[in-house]
Order: sequence, then C-alpha cells, then structure tokens
Amino acid sequence: MNFDNYIRDTLKPQDYEMLLPYFKLRYSHTVESILTSAFMWKNYYKTEYLRNDEALIWLEHIGGELMTFTPLCAEDELKHYFHVAEQYFNEVLGIKMVLCLCDKDAVDRFELDPEKYEVIADRRYYDYVYDAKKMMSYSGKAYHKKKNHVNAFLKEYGDSYEYRSLNCGCHHAEIMTFLRKWEEKRDIQDEYNRVDYELDGIDYLLANCNYLDFKMGGIYIDGEMEAFSLGVYGKAEKTAYIHVEKANPDIRGLYPFISQQFLIHEFPEAEYVNREDDMGLEGLRKSKMSYNPIFLEEKYEIRQK
Repeated sequence: MNFDNYIRDTLKPQDYEMLLPYFKLRYSHTVESILTSAFMWKNYYKTEYLRNDEALIWLEHIGGELMTFTPLCAEDELKHYFHVAEQYFNEVLGIKMVLCLCDKDAVDRFELDPEKYEVIADRRYYDYVYDAKKMMSYSGKAYHKKKNHVNAFLKEYGDSYEYRSLNCGCHHAEIMTFLRKWEEKRDIQDEYNRVDYELDGIDYLLANCNYLDFKMGGIYIDGEMEAFSLGVYGKAEKTAYIHVEKANPDIRGLYPFISQQFLIHEFPEAEYVNREDDMGLEGLRKSKMSYNPIFLEEKYEIRQK
C-alpha cells in the first residue's frame, strides 16, 4: 500500500481545531474519543498520528512497545482503517500491530479472525459510566453513604466553603500548587509513574488552554483551594467526561462534594458521566464502584499473531 497521501505528525495544541473533526466521525463513548484527553497524555504515550482526509491512525509508545488505538474514522470505515493501520505497522514499521484501549463496538466491527488475532479484555481500562442526574443529587438508597458524607462536609464547612469556576489564565499556578500538595499527601504507589505524567499533562493543558476546550472547577475553604476537577462535555453523547478530580483526603465528604458540584455548575445538561478507568489500582477501583456505575465501557487489546 502507498502511504504517500498520509501525513505523519505529532500532537500540537495549535492543531486542535484541525484534529477535532476526526473525533466527530464516530462516538465510541470511551475517554479515548475525547481530544483533550489525547493532549493530556501525549507525553506519556509520546503520541504521533498518521492521517489522511478520512481517518486518523494513532502511533503510541507504551512500555517500550509501539502500539495504536482505535482508528478515528466513520463507523462503516472501521474495518478498512484497521487493516490500513495493520499494513503500516507491517510494511512501513516492520512490526506486528498491537491495538489497545479498543471499545467493544469497534472489536465487533473489525470481524477478526481468531487464527490471526488475539483479543484480550483489559479490565484495568474499562471506563466507569454513571447516571449524571443521580450524581448531582445523590438521591436514592444506593447513594445514601455519599449523601451522608456530603451532609457531614456541609455541617462542618457550610459557612466557609465556596465553589468557583476556574480559568487557566488566572488559576494555572494555584492549581498546580494544589496538585503537587495533593500528590504528596496521597503517596500513590504506581509502577508506571502515571500520576506524575497526569500532573504534567494537566500542566500542559493549562499552559495551552487558549487552543483547547475544557472546563474546570474548585472547592475553596476559607479562601484556599482544597479540591479541583477538570472535564469536557460531549454534546452528541450527552456525557460529561471527568479527566481530573482531586481533593484533600483529610476533609470528609470533599470528594463526593466536588464530584457533585462540578457537574451541577459546569455540565448541568449531562445525562451520563464518564469517570474514566481505575488503571487496575485496587483503591481507585473501590472508589469508582462506590459511586454506583450504571455500566462499564469495555476495552480490549488486539494483538496480531
């Protein structure tokens, strides 16, 4: 196959508007369908892409191995561009293709021959999806504990807290100072250093926010930031994608409170909330399950044999 009509490039903030139409060709309902997320993790994955007028094919460096994600293209072109990506890996890069973080619908549309491909479900990266209205109200028996924690927070801090919508121009340094303090408190053991890359990715988004599109909010107590969240609204999916949520772990009820208030203030029209994956971390999985997801968006790894 001739790849002369394809452009290979790296992610650059000034290309956001040019790249956005590729993300609107098909909605997978996973966080990988959100362009802001791609920018946030670009340095972690050393992201590159291959594109023509109809599709974008990812080139990602993961654990020392070059891989790809689901092609960004129209639904009826998924199978075609899966094989285009495969040819690029085989003929140009000289390696077998590995495609990771692939949504279930795409796997089905690829119609893969089990003799040629290994398909592996990766529970670590299933996205958690919630009922947005229930998370805004914490109504019902399933949210009784969350409601109690929020009430305890309001009882303690009802006169001293404030929710603020944030912008990067005024709050960049303040947000990063808060996040570094949060990192020290949490002391998360992560063999892949994803937390460090996450904070660096947030810093990158804030530094380039004049090109990008996302919303932020924070909870302040006595004028000091104690919780922060960042997300994007997918209008077609009616889904709020929560990329970042951090709170002072020493303040009871602050995590469920920022979860609730961020949705109420920034995404009141949302019907669903995608709070991303748990990375296989036991504590994070327990926390995400405690918010009662209505379903999980499955993801798979596909390896060419």
